[in-house]
Amino acid sequence: MANAGPQAAEFDSQHRPITAGGFVKTGPVVFIDDTEKAGLSKWRNVSGGPQKRVIIEAKGSGVCLLDYDNDGWLDIYLVNGSTLDALAGKAPSPHAALFHNNHDGTFTDVTARAGVANDRWGTGCVVGDYDNDGWPDLYVTNVGANRLYHNNRDGTFTDVAVQAGVDLDDGSPDMMVDHTGATFGDYDGDGNLDLFVAGYLDLDLKNAPLPGSKTAGYDYCQYRGVQVMCGPRGLEGAHDHLFHNNGNGTFADVSKKLGVDDPSGFYGLDALFADVNNDGKPDLLVADDSTPNYLYMNRGNGTFKDDSYESGFALNGDGREAANMGLAVGDYENNGHLSVVSTTFSDDYPILFRNDGSGAFTDVSYQAGIARPSFPFVKFGDGFLDYDNDGWKDLFMVNGHVYPQVDQHPEWGQSYAQRPLLFRNLGNGKFELVPAVEGTGLAVVTVGRGAAFGDLFNDGKIDVVINSMDGPPVLLRNVNPDHHHWVEIKLIGGRKSPRDAVGATVYLTANGMRQRGDVLSGGSYLSSNDMRVHFGLGDSQKIDGVEIHWPSGNVEKLSLPFVDRIYTVSEDKGITGALCDGKPCDPFH
Repeated sequence: MANAGPQAAEFDSQHRPITAGGFVKTGPVVFIDDTEKAGLSKWRNVSGGPQKRVIIEAKGSGVCLLDYDNDGWLDIYLVNGSTLDALAGKAPSPHAALFHNNHDGTFTDVTARAGVANDRWGTGCVVGDYDNDGWPDLYVTNVGANRLYHNNRDGTFTDVAVQAGVDLDDGSPDMMVDHTGATFGDYDGDGNLDLFVAGYLDLDLKNAPLPGSKTAGYDYCQYRGVQVMCGPRGLEGAHDHLFHNNGNGTFADVSKKLGVDDPSGFYGLDALFADVNNDGKPDLLVADDSTPNYLYMNRGNGTFKDDSYESGFALNGDGREAANMGLAVGDYENNGHLSVVSTTFSDDYPILFRNDGSGAFTDVSYQAGIARPSFPFVKFGDGFLDYDNDGWKDLFMVNGHVYPQVDQHPEWGQSYAQRPLLFRNLGNGKFELVPAVEGTGLAVVTVGRGAAFGDLFNDGKIDVVINSMDGPPVLLRNVNPDHHHWVEIKLIGGRKSPRDAVGATVYLTANGMRQRGDVLSGGSYLSSNDMRVHFGLGDSQKIDGVEIHWPSGNVEKLSLPFVDRIYTVSEDKGITGALCDGKPCDPFH
């Protein structure tokens, strides 16, 4: 895993590594750990053995937020890993979990009834209504064959991956592909969501890349002189796949034809369709571990141009490839441009790729203030979220090491389980680290991997769900004491847009600011966020205007009469519904 090299160890006053310490006694309480209260604490993630001898055991899994039953409340899907014994049929397989939102702060495990247990080695998940029936479907990536769970509209799902042609099963029981991040997006503008799937490794399970084996070079099984799992360097990278939606429930693999199949075999971890040059067409970002990133610019005619190096997205500001893992995309400057944060390994900084609006990126990580505090952490899931509803997008990162052996070397100043990081947007292009107050959500120490962001309690505050390695998930409920106003918008596409409006961009003007929000499928690390677009309004009780750029090319202007509500807006029909205090209400009164 590429990094800048060992840094000086940091410890707090109690001699704990800063990654598992550095807490303060008093300060703002932003998040509380609501995992047990919410009913999530009994489920456990399983990811190989405790020593993490093979790289697939260390990567962890994602989490998806989706309203699977269309009741207006977000439900939680947690992907699970597996074990080498389970893959070989020698032990039972762990199961993923779907938790239904009970509207009262608690969740109920409905996995068995819903049929989404995925008894395979799961890695990521992504949400998208691929058949435009108004109900969210779920794609789950695995080591081996993937699943496409079609929503049956009755609380159950059916795996149709084989019929749809997106299972990516090569039929070999020993050679398995490690599929990772996936994203839905309508790249050719036909109104149907297409699907991109990143590939990480081609694995020969009979000759697993163990330390000391001939599968990987000796240099790639060392960390600071200590023997650890091998890779990804020295191992065979897997190819990526783009599936075109045929509009009849099936997909066609167009990866090679369109030049997005990753012929170099880079180690793909995450992917996201997002319009980074403001031409109304979704471009494709791919975060690659220890290898250069990809940026495929959408030409608007159903083809892509590889702009990875020309755009500045392939490498960091030092001209160096990084161990890119998670992708956060958002307009943190309120200038209408989507910038990107790519999370990275320890002894390296997360890269803030500032977008000039044309899809040309500059690494401003140090200037923005997110580089130095993040160096000791191994950073995975990330997201832009306006946690205090002041109108400026803040940045959250979930952390956890990949080598359990670091706990045996306290002199390194690193820990296996790590606390998350929250950076507050100062509104001037810079961020400041929010202190982790003892006993609060920012002081939760866990081996974090996937993270999803959304308003789980329909109270206008963005919460975080973390999928942690070998333990329960973590639900961080946003209890920030601000009294700022907010608004959220659920978009429903019309005849020429995807029904769930993936690819839509919303501009909202209020409080003297023009904010941008996008409907995206995927991102963070192997995860998928709330698709409702959220805007913090500060102290403003009035929204001056909303402009929606639909995937169809239609541009619609409308006014939202009240703040502190969740509106439903349908293409060409305007406001068609609202939630007030989590309950349906008249949107105009």
